[in-house]
Amino acid sequence: MLFFIANCAEVLYNRGSKFVDSIQYMNEIQEKLKLLPDDPGVYIMLDKDGNVIYVGKARVLKNRVRQYFHSTLKTEKVAAMVSNIADFYYIITKSEIDALSLENNLIKKYKPKYNILLKDDKTYPYIKVSVTEQYPTFTVSRKLKKGSKYFGPYMGGVRVSDVLEIVNIAFGVRTCTTAIGAKPKKPCLNYHIHRCPAPCAHYITPEEYNERVKAAMRFLDGDDSGVENLLREKMAQYAEAEEFELALDCRNKLEMLSKIALKRITALNRDINADVVAYVSNNMYAAVNVLITRRGIMQGASTFALENAQSDGDALTSFLSQYYSRHQIPDELIVQDFCESALLEEFFRTTYNKNVTVLTPKQGVRRQLLDMAESNATEYLEKSIDKIRHKEDMTVNACKRLQEILGLSRYPRRMECYDISNISGVDKVGSMVVFIDGEADRSSYRRFRIKTVEGANDFASLQEVLTRRLAKLGTEEEENFPQPDLVIIDGGKGQLSAVKEIFDRTGVENIDLISLAKREEEIFTLNAKDSILLDKRDYCLQMLQRIRDEAHRFAITFFRNIHSKRSLTSLLAEIPGVGKIKRRALLEKFGSIDRMMRADIKELAAVEGIGENLANVIKKYFEEEL
Repeated sequence: MLFFIANCAEVLYNRGSKFVDSIQYMNEIQEKLKLLPDDPGVYIMLDKDGNVIYVGKARVLKNRVRQYFHSTLKTEKVAAMVSNIADFYYIITKSEIDALSLENNLIKKYKPKYNILLKDDKTYPYIKVSVTEQYPTFTVSRKLKKGSKYFGPYMGGVRVSDVLEIVNIAFGVRTCTTAIGAKPKKPCLNYHIHRCPAPCAHYITPEEYNERVKAAMRFLDGDDSGVENLLREKMAQYAEAEEFELALDCRNKLEMLSKIALKRITALNRDINADVVAYVSNNMYAAVNVLITRRGIMQGASTFALENAQSDGDALTSFLSQYYSRHQIPDELIVQDFCESALLEEFFRTTYNKNVTVLTPKQGVRRQLLDMAESNATEYLEKSIDKIRHKEDMTVNACKRLQEILGLSRYPRRMECYDISNISGVDKVGSMVVFIDGEADRSSYRRFRIKTVEGANDFASLQEVLTRRLAKLGTEEEENFPQPDLVIIDGGKGQLSAVKEIFDRTGVENIDLISLAKREEEIFTLNAKDSILLDKRDYCLQMLQRIRDEAHRFAITFFRNIHSKRSLTSLLAEIPGVGKIKRRALLEKFGSIDRMMRADIKELAAVEGIGENLANVIKKYFEEEL
């Protein structure tokens, strides 16, 4: 249960409000500091425009928040953050665990510039087993959801597709997602090459199939005894039957088994699933290295470059709470001694119902792994500082310079860029890409099908897209579509004027608007009569080009998808015997004309509803007509 302290948080700013100078900010902050409670909770720092720039958790709010303003011992990053604080508010929680959980959620929501953000995060693949199904299927997944069992992650030279093929060859479990109903279906190619017992055709009972599933899961859990022999037997069988491609496939999988075995840490118990996490900092930047071991096997490592305004302990705890919202939680977590071990154990137990042992080893193989992670993080940080600074020039510093050069009313933290794509007015689409502090926020990208415009009218198409976008402001949808600080249009003065009409018509204020024309890279604004030309080496222009090009790429990709599917649908309609349902099945299976043309008779026949006779008709059509 969370309690919001409304009377000391008059911070819901109107974006057009005028603010007093920094002295008054500090006077107001000092008064608020006197009212801070002794409770645990989360504090939210805001800049003069009301933007959230930092979210932190505290065991005692009064002590933690006052440190920022009263302590003279600050890192450069903390000092920079404090200089930008114009106000703050806080949320009291029942416990520090609740505070950590809330902090994680608020960071995801606001993406504050001074918080640790997993911008370079990669979600590694797992093998997913749908254990709730009558005939479980084995597939690759990058998202962990309840109701299935996951094995992995797979990285560091071990390809998940290879492991899945080993499972498929050795145990004959299905790797497709075909629904299995009461009515038997025609078995696919995997049955004929002895990789699946065709449960969809009812060729195997659930009991017999589940024995295979159990054996496959034991292998994925680290019990590889017998798998090598199974693969060797199959290789010999295929070779004897002169099925040399299948025999070669088995040999390749045997080599992959050897690669997996080499990654096993012999001194580490094979029952242990542990992540080793090390954090290093130079008071300005930081790096975290995560070594992942599963069943005594070193699965790989991942390193993150971080910018932070926290103490080492707070920074590492915040990182881990975010990291494990996206990744599989291990049985053991090996960390440095400044990490809040007890807090993390309670966090995992209450948030994920998972008992995790968080420890700092003093000696042994676990200590060696922790030292290895520290060395990796240190090396990465040393090599990354110049890269990080260059990245800042191309992002945050470019945004600051853009505000100065173009005379923008505010710092362009959230930038949205729009583009239109079509061929002669056919299949018209619009794109919206979003950049936060100069970096792409791909989760916020949106695509628009143009619904009301006839012909190739880019001006009217832009007006339709922006009308639909701006209509979300001031509604419940604004949480997912926050108001941008700057709107960028791919085009010249004409496109800018067309969008300005929509701004005027909808009464939108406090959003800056510019356009970028391709030919001379001219920047058009509403305030300047003439266009603005920047040096092509200017990192401010390079950022705008990057945003514009990304909007164009996103629009073109969407357009090509729509156009190709429409063209393919029209083409398939000409083939005798291919009706609406069969066209849909073919589209879902192949997706493009090229892939369908390259498919052989067996692949075409395996599509639901097609069969061998119609597959021959389709193949003949492609050979004769195209």
